[in-house]
Amino acid sequence: MGERQRTIGYICPVCGKAVIAQRTAFQLTASDSALPCPCGKSELTITQMGDRCELTVPCLFCAKDHVAVCSNEALLRQRLLALSCSVSGLGCCYIGEEDAVFHAMEELEGAVDKLRLDDAMDTRGAFLDEVVMGEVLSELKDIVGRGGIRCGCGSADYGIKVGYSAVDLICARCGAALRLNAATLDDLDRLCVQTTLTIPGKKEP
Repeated sequence: MGERQRTIGYICPVCGKAVIAQRTAFQLTASDSALPCPCGKSELTITQMGDRCELTVPCLFCAKDHVAVCSNEALLRQRLLALSCSVSGLGCCYIGEEDAVFHAMEELEGAVDKLRLDDAMDTRGAFLDEVVMGEVLSELKDIVGRGGIRCGCGSADYGIKVGYSAVDLICARCGAALRLNAATLDDLDRLCVQTTLTIPGKKEP
């Protein structure tokens, strides 16, 4: 059996093409890594910091680099590690098992294609997909109506922040947040099977 392979994907902000590559666990943890786009104008970098690593990801949506720190355990073992752009709420990098990364990248490319089409037709609205967002908010209203939202800290008080392609539930007591993506029909399907939602509460220091 060969060494564990990890698949990495992002969309180049310069040429707009998906960049997907595979690296072994040894390649990712033995030294710093770079995943350049074939166009030569952007690259994702992974800098090792002991048991953690720092990811620097070029972002198509806000045209800036996002920097995130994660454990090497998550880098090597999580089925799908997703980094999101805080401006758009959409993913900007996926690392994990090959099938999970390819599926996530297909969804992301679909969202990007819709953005480009909306821009070309000058029809970009308040949300990435008005229909999906409307249905997500309707489902959320049903869950709220039956008292199905709580925080891990024990509080049932929360606020709702509606973004361009996601909805955030924010606990009024501890400030923890749960992000519900609202960009694609898959996002809607995932919410439809939920009867309750739990915000991952922050523990008291």
